[in-house]
Amino acid sequence: MLLHSPTAVALYEGIRALPIVDYHSHLSEREIAEDKKFSTITQFWLGGDHYKWRAMRNCGIDERFITGNAPDYEKFLAYASVMPKLIGNPLYYWTHMELQRIFGINTPLNAETAPDIYARANEALKELSVRKLLKLFNLEYIATTDDPISPLTYHGNYEGVRVCPTFRPDKAQKPTAEYLAQLGEAWGSPIRTLADYKAALEARVEFFVSKGCTIADASIEKIPDIGVAEGEAEALFANIGNLTAEQEHRFYSYSSMFLAGLYKRYDITWQLHIGAMRNINAPAFKALGPDTGYDVMRGYVDTDAVAVFLNGLFEADSLPRVILYTLNPNALAALCTIAPCFPDMRIGAAWWFNDTLKGIRSHLDTLAEYAAFGTSPGMLTDSRSFSSYCRFDFFRRIIADYVAEKVEAGEYDESCAARLLEDICYRNPKELMKI
Repeated sequence: MLLHSPTAVALYEGIRALPIVDYHSHLSEREIAEDKKFSTITQFWLGGDHYKWRAMRNCGIDERFITGNAPDYEKFLAYASVMPKLIGNPLYYWTHMELQRIFGINTPLNAETAPDIYARANEALKELSVRKLLKLFNLEYIATTDDPISPLTYHGNYEGVRVCPTFRPDKAQKPTAEYLAQLGEAWGSPIRTLADYKAALEARVEFFVSKGCTIADASIEKIPDIGVAEGEAEALFANIGNLTAEQEHRFYSYSSMFLAGLYKRYDITWQLHIGAMRNINAPAFKALGPDTGYDVMRGYVDTDAVAVFLNGLFEADSLPRVILYTLNPNALAALCTIAPCFPDMRIGAAWWFNDTLKGIRSHLDTLAEYAAFGTSPGMLTDSRSFSSYCRFDFFRRIIADYVAEKVEAGEYDESCAARLLEDICYRNPKELMKI
């Protein structure tokens, strides 16, 4: 599958079994620590996977069978019923790869085959657990995504798999009075001033680093401003809870620059995820909360503002190692030209809605032509589902086939191809993230 020449097959075989370094996920470290088991494939597959939820909504499935209270069996049948409609969709590939790799099931999923597959998968789940799945996929490293106030109780080493936190300060950068109280409790002292706020954040960064953290993450909906003075930030902080949208953005901008400086000082790699528009369905957001499948791709990413922001950080000696992601692929070429203007800056994986067959191939093309293909940190899951590790195999097949095409066309040195792919799929992320 997805390998179109003997060269592609040979290159894929060289990277197929490499250990997985998943440097951006939304997995539960507690479920890893407790070695969670799942009683049904519905809980395993559909419990928190908004990729599948979006597809089901797109096909007219009632919400009762998606996030509602329908029985597990009926939810699985509903998902199975949409599968034949998903030709070319990454879910079609991922679903069948997961059935094969995890459950040993080679039967295509549809409404007719669903009852038998449901029974067989549930039987197989009796012998599976989270850690057995990690062993199956040859996991070496997992970075979870964690709020600064998180106690990080469950991070550690589990049967050879390092599970480390990622510092994700979204709530801390647009704080409410309630959140500041929680941050103060985690810090060990009330937060009354901007100086307290900064000291608390630094203390939490230090705590995260003590737990193995080498990565920070930012979901950027609007590019931060440069040059928010200390006095302005103090005035904004004093009025937390009553800020206008513009004032909130100014405080967010100040905290972004402050945190960037911390990341540089503590040798942390900063992942900038740019171009998502969140929770566009207000009633659904009110009913279900965030991360339930109602985020979309922004129509425009201001790459000029990205360049200005990064330059401002560099001038202030506050620019850490950076990985740039864009949800709108139209911005990718511009970001590729920005990255080499600063030290230790890379372009990340084809993110989220671009994690498709054509999306990944297009991403690789742009990366090759506008940046340096061999510096890519490869793949990640960005997922809440333990079955998502099949996406690494999906990516490895696609990139092996891509490089093989260049070799077969006489456009790339075959003797360098194996090392190139090993770097991207294993060594690069470890080096960039200091893992």
